[in-house]
Amino acid sequence: MLILKLLVIPGFLLLISLAGKRWGPSVAGWLSGLPVVVGPILFFLAIEQGQVFAAQSATAALSAMFAMIAFCVTYAQVAQRAEWPLALTVSLSVWAGVAIVLSLIPASLVFSVCAAAIALLAAPYLFPAMQPVINGPAPKSDKLILRMIAGALLTLFVTLLASTVGDRWSGLLAVFPVLGSVMAVFSQQTRGPAFTAALLRATATGMYSFAAFCLVLALTLPDMGLNAFVLGVAVSIAMLGVTKRLLARPVGTAANVPVAEDRSTQGK
Repeated sequence: MLILKLLVIPGFLLLISLAGKRWGPSVAGWLSGLPVVVGPILFFLAIEQGQVFAAQSATAALSAMFAMIAFCVTYAQVAQRAEWPLALTVSLSVWAGVAIVLSLIPASLVFSVCAAAIALLAAPYLFPAMQPVINGPAPKSDKLILRMIAGALLTLFVTLLASTVGDRWSGLLAVFPVLGSVMAVFSQQTRGPAFTAALLRATATGMYSFAAFCLVLALTLPDMGLNAFVLGVAVSIAMLGVTKRLLARPVGTAANVPVAEDRSTQGK
């Protein structure tokens, strides 16, 4: 089981990073909306802590989308005016503040659905105006390794603490922006703030897929058992296909830059 924890999530992160290198920030951000981090974490929780525990964690993870999108919006906005240390500090502080507030609100699937829906619908209007993405150097192999290590550490951290922090914080921590923060920092360093904003905006769009996955697990895991993960993945992938169209319709752009603009790194 330990080997799976150390390999599954880093493998997904590697695939997403390579997709971003090949097709640009919109594709990388969009794909990161898949439950590549929360899915394995909830799966391990279901095995180690029980299916009811994992379903309750999925409900908390669904509400935590509000905190995750708050992180993405904050980082994208601050990155337009400051370097990555300040952008990361402010955005993680915002995530922590929102997560603490969410933890104090009584658990409810209805509340979680409403919180996720509000965040998803408001997100396109909160990101900075999009600018044409400027070419930059491709991510180095050592950067990819760091992303993979971060994902592995988060998985270990959450699953080891699950019995101590309870199902609510297990779900909230499963949506801690490890992938988002690592990709955002490295993108800002190597590609600039415009690329980073495009990446994070696409991440918010892709999180419809994440929301569908968590909702399916919260509803079906106690009755279907581990088979609920198969259904959740199928629904998540289907939702990803639906949201692909949203990437071609940016909201509040400074200049309506088509998705093809994000492929400026193709072949690099």
